[in-house]
Amino acid sequence: MIRHPRLAFGLLLAAWVALAVWQTVEHSRVETSAREALLRRSRDITGTLGKFIESQRRFGVVSQERMEVALQSVITFGGLQTLALLNRAGEVVASAGVPADLEARGLVQNGVHWGEKVLTVINPMDLGTNVVVLPPRDTNAPPREDFRPPPRPPGEPREPRPEEPVAVPAFDGTNAAGAGVVSTNRPDRFRRPPTGSFGRPPWLSEAEFKRLTETRTTHGFLIALSVTPFLQAKEADFWTRTLIVSFAGVAALGVALALRNLGKSADLQFRLLRASEMNSHLREMNLAAAGLAHETKNPLNIIRGLAQMISKQDDAPAAIREKSRGIVDEADRVTAQLNEFINYSRPREVRRSPVPLGNAVNEVVRALGYDLEEKAIQLTVQPDLPRIEADEQLLRQALFNLLINATQALDKGGEIRVTAARQPDGTLTLDLGDNGPGVAPENRKEIFKPYFTTHQKGTGLGLAIVQQIVLAHGWEIECLPNEPRGALFRVSHVKTLA
Repeated sequence: MIRHPRLAFGLLLAAWVALAVWQTVEHSRVETSAREALLRRSRDITGTLGKFIESQRRFGVVSQERMEVALQSVITFGGLQTLALLNRAGEVVASAGVPADLEARGLVQNGVHWGEKVLTVINPMDLGTNVVVLPPRDTNAPPREDFRPPPRPPGEPREPRPEEPVAVPAFDGTNAAGAGVVSTNRPDRFRRPPTGSFGRPPWLSEAEFKRLTETRTTHGFLIALSVTPFLQAKEADFWTRTLIVSFAGVAALGVALALRNLGKSADLQFRLLRASEMNSHLREMNLAAAGLAHETKNPLNIIRGLAQMISKQDDAPAAIREKSRGIVDEADRVTAQLNEFINYSRPREVRRSPVPLGNAVNEVVRALGYDLEEKAIQLTVQPDLPRIEADEQLLRQALFNLLINATQALDKGGEIRVTAARQPDGTLTLDLGDNGPGVAPENRKEIFKPYFTTHQKGTGLGLAIVQQIVLAHGWEIECLPNEPRGALFRVSHVKTLA
């Protein structure tokens, strides 16, 4: 039998809540980790493309056509949606994929935007030297005059082209290289700047190059990644943890129901064991009571009969007749006690059947009508009492003993109330309360013991018989204070019928 079922249920609930909180925190951690993984991927892509741009630039510039072809290849094989190079003002200088809506998303100010299906990130680019992305060259435009070589005078041999080697005549003994050495030196105006140097391309004027440097120098890299895999992983993790919490809740509920049923079963077994032990004891007492009744009732009947004869003799003195009537009264009292003892010692064999509780109470009230009227006691019975499963004869006897006990304890004008309440477990609790003097706290358990009584004329077996009947049904009875005044006898675990 579980002594503290509420504590056990509370611990189960606390364990389930702790598991739910843990799974919620873990889901949040997984979501945060997945978000950080996407951001790290965007930074990795930025670093890789930065290295690519460094390797492709000439004169500190990169062709927009070549850059957009490279970006498109990354989109094709990388599962991205948008790649774009941005200038200092946040304007696109080269892009591939879906056009980026910078103003609507506020990317220039925030740098990161989580959309419903797309993550857009702007990462700064650190290439050591600024890189200018040149727009497509107009192939129909004539070549610029300021970069043409000056005209060659008539009769003067032409200078070699930048791609051709220059033959240098042999020195007269002072040339360390010797005769016939081929030099690869070119005129300074045709010399190509080294790879990676920053300078003005020959096909741009100073003004145009300055303007392009101000407007098309790369300072940021925009990446738009699909968040569909992230959302799918997040949803899968959410449902997995939801199933874990749900299964844990079902398991906790199952354990709680098992503990509840175990407690009810243990409590019922305990009550049945008490009733069985009491019945075994009562069978032994019943044998003794039967012999006692046989040996005692006959002499008592003889004594009672002789006393009645003496009390009716007219020639007998008045004192003798009065004493004879006293003998008759005492014989009746002893006989009543003997009958109650026999009734108490008889084993209770319960024959259960559907019993309308309201009808059983009303019949007992009618049987006590004279006693109630004599003391002007107001007895109130709750209407619409349900049907219960009980032995009707034993139920009436228990109700009679409880109501007669309350009637004897009340003064004139007292009040008795009979009420019932359904419990969450489907059973019924029956209360019989009065506004009499009540029962002292130290006597609330003792009054159910045989021969314990607080009334001068009581036998002390009425409530003991009630407890026998209650335990034989598998019920429980207890005496409680009836606030603000009086006593309350509560019968619990009564099985109801629909």
